[in-house]
Amino acid sequence: MINFLDLKAINNYYQQELKDACARVIDSGWYIMGNELTQFETEFAAYCGTKHAIGVANGLDALILTLRAWKELGKLNTGDEVIVQANTYIASVLAITENELVPVLVEPNPGSYNLDPETVVAAITPKTKAILPVHLYGQLSPMPEIMAIANAHNLLVLEDCAQAHGAEINGKRAGNWGDAAGFSFYPGKNLGALGDAGAITTNDDALAQTLKALRNYGSHKKYENLYQGVNSRLDEIQAAMLRVKLPNLEVETARRQQIAAMYCEGINNPYIVLPLDATALTINDSPSTIQHYKVHVWHLFVVRCKQRDALQNWLFENGIQTLIHYPVPPHKQKAYDKYSQHELPVTEMLHAEVLSLPMDPSLSMDSINKVIKLVNEFLR
Repeated sequence: MINFLDLKAINNYYQQELKDACARVIDSGWYIMGNELTQFETEFAAYCGTKHAIGVANGLDALILTLRAWKELGKLNTGDEVIVQANTYIASVLAITENELVPVLVEPNPGSYNLDPETVVAAITPKTKAILPVHLYGQLSPMPEIMAIANAHNLLVLEDCAQAHGAEINGKRAGNWGDAAGFSFYPGKNLGALGDAGAITTNDDALAQTLKALRNYGSHKKYENLYQGVNSRLDEIQAAMLRVKLPNLEVETARRQQIAAMYCEGINNPYIVLPLDATALTINDSPSTIQHYKVHVWHLFVVRCKQRDALQNWLFENGIQTLIHYPVPPHKQKAYDKYSQHELPVTEMLHAEVLSLPMDPSLSMDSINKVIKLVNEFLR
């Protein structure tokens, strides 16, 4: 069986370094809010090009706490509207409603799966106070256009970078476009910890200081609490794991891009719709050309097929594991019954057709070629 993602193989590359990092933390005797966290925050901020990175417990908390901090700073108020694409993972919406804000679900661009500037503009009302672009599957949203809209309407922008570590447009990376950004380091992410972990990036000093207090019981000073905060801290062990893997992220990204290039050149089944910018890369592209196309870091390689379930069954029967990201859109989840009558045909079409092929920097050439061969044989 060709696994969708082989985390054991990926982490085996770092095995000794990860063990050494664990031993370093154990031997230090300091396990929460220590040197490993401080060093990782510095290193990750430098990687993203931001002034601050604030480690938190997971990616959902990164989004929730940022919106909460803006409320504490008086930039958002209960009932304010936040525009977000309707085809995102439910965490993006949960962060909004957890803060008693109102998600405004808009149709995505059907090719890129990301926010469409036209639908964003059409959704703006006097109650709109923020935009939450999700860089879905590893491709940066059209951030120059989104930031222009935000600036014109005085809106906050919170990037959901859970799947887009290192993606960039014109040399500017995910996490450094909006007013703030939330990252997940869930084990399956491009930069994955060995457990739950997350971070927030920002260039706003006041926001960073508020977030540091909120994540730690609302405390800016031991036993003194400015806010009714939470316990959402990135622990020393996970920070140490991430410090081991961060320096190799660019190498793994380049491998993902090469695999995507092979898929895009090799898959020619008329029943399969490839990702929008799939033809941007070719197998023989030089490193400088690959660098140019870092708008997409290929967390997932998502195709569309009207016979999606049959395609998934066909591949599984022939030894290839695939996943669906995501089978049910947020507005059709029981948790959000109140939005179930929204007319979102593009979103619903995408959720009915998308299928994620194996995307793993440890994939062998034989495995990649087998995936291509079997996808091309479907319905032929």
